[in-house]
Amino acid sequence: MSTIESPKRYTITAALPYTNGPIHIGHLAGVYVPADIYARYLRITGKDVAFICGSDEHGVAISMKAKKEGITPKEVVDKYHAIIKQSFADFGITFDNYSRTSAPIHHETASDFFKKLYEQGDFIEETTAQLYDGEAKQFLADRFVTGTCPRCGNEEAYGDQCENCGSTLNATDLINPKSTITGTVPTTKETTHWFLPLDKHEDFLRKWILEGHKNDWKPNVYGQCKSWIDGGLEPRAVTRDLDWGIPVPVKGGEGKVLYVWFDAPIGYISSTKEWAEREGKDWEPYWKDKDTKLLHFIGKDNIVFHCIIFPAILRAHGDYILPDNVPANEFLNLEGNKLSTSKNWAVWLHEYLVDFPEMQDVLRYTLTANAPETKDNDFTWKDFQARNNNELVAIFGNFINRVAVLTQKYYGGEVPSPGNFTKVDSETLEQLRKYPEIISSSLQRYRYREAGQELMNLARLGNKYLADEEPWKVIKQDEGRVKTIMFVALQIATGLAILSEPFLPFTSTKLKSILNIASTTLSDHKTQAETERSQSHNWSEVSSKETLLPPAHQINKAELLFRKIEDQEIQVQLDKLEATKKINTSTSLSTSSNASKELMPQKDTIQFDDFTKLDMRVGTIVEAEKMAKAKKLLVLKVDTGLDTRTIVSGIAESFTPEEVVGKKVTVLVNLAPRSLRGVDSEGMILMTENAEGKLVFVNPDEEGVGNGEGIS
Repeated sequence: MSTIESPKRYTITAALPYTNGPIHIGHLAGVYVPADIYARYLRITGKDVAFICGSDEHGVAISMKAKKEGITPKEVVDKYHAIIKQSFADFGITFDNYSRTSAPIHHETASDFFKKLYEQGDFIEETTAQLYDGEAKQFLADRFVTGTCPRCGNEEAYGDQCENCGSTLNATDLINPKSTITGTVPTTKETTHWFLPLDKHEDFLRKWILEGHKNDWKPNVYGQCKSWIDGGLEPRAVTRDLDWGIPVPVKGGEGKVLYVWFDAPIGYISSTKEWAEREGKDWEPYWKDKDTKLLHFIGKDNIVFHCIIFPAILRAHGDYILPDNVPANEFLNLEGNKLSTSKNWAVWLHEYLVDFPEMQDVLRYTLTANAPETKDNDFTWKDFQARNNNELVAIFGNFINRVAVLTQKYYGGEVPSPGNFTKVDSETLEQLRKYPEIISSSLQRYRYREAGQELMNLARLGNKYLADEEPWKVIKQDEGRVKTIMFVALQIATGLAILSEPFLPFTSTKLKSILNIASTTLSDHKTQAETERSQSHNWSEVSSKETLLPPAHQINKAELLFRKIEDQEIQVQLDKLEATKKINTSTSLSTSSNASKELMPQKDTIQFDDFTKLDMRVGTIVEAEKMAKAKKLLVLKVDTGLDTRTIVSGIAESFTPEEVVGKKVTVLVNLAPRSLRGVDSEGMILMTENAEGKLVFVNPDEEGVGNGEGIS
């Protein structure tokens, strides 16, 4: 359960985006929109909030991109830091500070962290053999090495992970390793590094997470932590042999930098320091006071770093609080396929605003309504159009437009004085007063989809009330009754203006302008920052005040909050993606018309006798099930004609168990057995990828080919 009942302040961090490319909708849906909704909500309810982020600008991926583009790492990070920062500003992400890890204050903070842990004896020092590229004259970081996975045989595994079977690797584990810098075969060379002994923190982490947060952390977060802890934690290097990053600040650290996973989370602290210095605040309570609630908003790929590794670093330091919650989201797909920066399969934020200017809230709303909170979800342009046209335009916008237009038409824009309330009026106002608590309850449990739909339900309440009471008809018989109806409707509109601000900030501002409440009725403060914080009582006022918009208050002329999105606009986006798919296809199919594909180089020449050692047979999958606690692995029973054997295959993200039962497959049957997560795998199934990057079985198509038939 949460350890803090009534926090004095909140420190909210959003994952530092990596500056090797711009921001796309997956980043927005997974991290930044939910974090911004929560920060805005807390501010409106009167809380002291530090909402912190910044660009993650170190690491091997930056070096790789710089080498590929023939520029310096600094030129890479400067370019994308500017693009990313502007995208966040354009979409109304209200960071209190957006910093960067190349800033001097961060270098100083991360260096001080390392030195304190070093001086306390919290690291272990080891000299190990690392891969070295003699031609490039440098040690090879994990992602600068590819080779064959020793566990599943994938020939394109990286030095830190096999993306086929999900195994965590060391570069020296790879079979036939090659440098991605020069293409040469690396040698091994001794180098000294410092390691954080996570195993020494295992008992603490087990108690803190597995016992202390069993009931309040999201199942996907808790489950991943439990899998890591139960599997046994091992020391992790905190330094690397690289020339781009924060220099290791102790003797023997020459030519080495802090590992990016060590320095990046400390970026939250340095960014907070930067903010506090600018605002004349004390930064320390936001990170060191037990009455502060610390929350990390991240994607699922960062769970281990924020729940296990960073807390171990903070605890080792001794002065810092630990996160109260880490509400990580899963991934967002695009039109049925994984978002991919390298394949340009994405909706980039800076491009979205060119095609849909001033429609940030439509994307924010769609991503919230379809947020990948408990499982991977899919963004489609048709759903985007439907959310806009059927909900924002037809429900929210329609209600506000009716209220504003009728108020202008009947009363010249002046809020009428109500008469006696009917039972329907009273019940409607009572329902309005319940919504702040309803929406708060969802937000406090990090259920943003649910909260967004409750906001839309308030708009539905207003629409239904007007549709049932029909003021446009009643005006002919009972003008006094219409004054009451419009008064009630204006109270709902005001409630929407206040409660929509975390979800639809641009719309909320526009609606407050229509209702003429932005700087008068509900606030006397002048600056935008002061206005946002001064309206802190407004959220509760929707519940507590009898009247939100008083009689005789003058509203402004109506304007449309949303516009309809036409079919042809959506078709343009679909055509753009189809063009991307064709480009990807043209570079991925190995046909004569696809000669432009960057194929894997031919392997070293072998003798015929080497080939004959491979025993490949036709088989049929007869049983299949997902391996527990492994997202990529299926445990298969395969009839090889010789026997029925168990084979573990990394295809669970492409196929369900039900899909593969009965499939004819090609099996390498004389591969030495390997244990994968405690299951002995006795062979390997041959796979390839299609144009969309999906796995495809390499299997015999001809009829009458039976199990056990040899392939030669």
